Amino acid sequence: MDVPYFLEAAVSRNTIDFFESKKHAALNALQTWLLVGGSILLLAVCAYVFFGPDGIIYAAIFGGISLFMASRVSPAMVLRMYKARETARNHFPVGHEILDVLVERSGLQNRPKLYVIPSKMMNAFAVGRGDDSAIAMTDQLARTMTRRELAGIMAHEISHIRNNDLRVMAIADTVSRFTSAMSTFGMLSLFLNLPSIIFGHAATVPWLAVVLLIFAPTMGSLLQLALSRAREYDADLGAALLTGDPDGLASALVKLEQAQNAHWEGIVLPGGRVPAPSVLRTHPQTEDRIERLMALKEKPEIIEEIAGGRRGRGDIIPDRIREELPKRSSGVPKISRKWGRGEAARYSGYANLLNDGKAGDPAPWRDHPHSDAPASQDEINAPHGKPKIRVTRGGVWW
Repeated sequence: MDVPYFLEAAVSRNTIDFFESKKHAALNALQTWLLVGGSILLLAVCAYVFFGPDGIIYAAIFGGISLFMASRVSPAMVLRMYKARETARNHFPVGHEILDVLVERSGLQNRPKLYVIPSKMMNAFAVGRGDDSAIAMTDQLARTMTRRELAGIMAHEISHIRNNDLRVMAIADTVSRFTSAMSTFGMLSLFLNLPSIIFGHAATVPWLAVVLLIFAPTMGSLLQLALSRAREYDADLGAALLTGDPDGLASALVKLEQAQNAHWEGIVLPGGRVPAPSVLRTHPQTEDRIERLMALKEKPEIIEEIAGGRRGRGDIIPDRIREELPKRSSGVPKISRKWGRGEAARYSGYANLLNDGKAGDPAPWRDHPHSDAPASQDEINAPHGKPKIRVTRGGVWW
């Protein structure tokens, strides 16, 4: 990940080595494209097994067309599906004030638009591409998060835009969909040919292809999930650098985790819900994300210990944050929490910047007298009526 321009002065003063930052950016890009390349290779193998050399060409053509069309879709068109409404500055002054500062700090050439979705759930996401993007959040989130927490969330989404994560994930999603479609088509063809195989009409079963048919969608999905988790960690780091306030984003993550612990789960599963295995999540475990954010406030040698998994969680996550995290049962074993190669050095370098105050310029979310008050006291785009399940739009709508 490149160093934001507002930190370049600190870089030039050897607070963090310039070549180290470039090395980490290269390693980050390598990791991303290895995961994307693995997905593309899986698609190419499927195409070759089912359709021969021509299948690779067809997959590349149709995949390229699909990706081009997906990248040309206007964010406003996507957000209309969610009934999102672009907010004027006078309707949501805090959000626009924070967005102005974050855009200036990030060096984005084009300011993302700000949308609010009428929903009682808490969520936020970014859509579009670098030259035409938007940040959307639900009305409930805007009226629940404090200024500091909202700044952390918005900085996280801006980091996604700045790092071109939206385009990378679009590539991975397109490849995964084509792999699943090809697998479904292959399984259907195998099913239709079962009578010939059963009655021995000179039909041989390509067992290698059958195995690929069964496991290709799962492998593609796991690669996509791994890519998503890697991009989330980088967006968290970028958000901490942009705001200079890891605590703000950590507090927001706790509130989002609490919101996901639905009321009915407390009734049906009074002992706490069983968390999904780490490899099956689009986002890393909230505790892991908070641990890394809190590590930015530690000394470099301590960060090395945390990254190696030799430091207890209680030593890094403050008790006040841990107590607010929903209690979960440990029915599913947790995947090893060791950090990836090179991550500790990168976090250590950026921690020096934060601890030296280089990223702590005055900001409307931290230095405001009401920084711990809700970002919006009034409804912006509130939902009305009773919630309805709409299958065509894939969720619960008001």
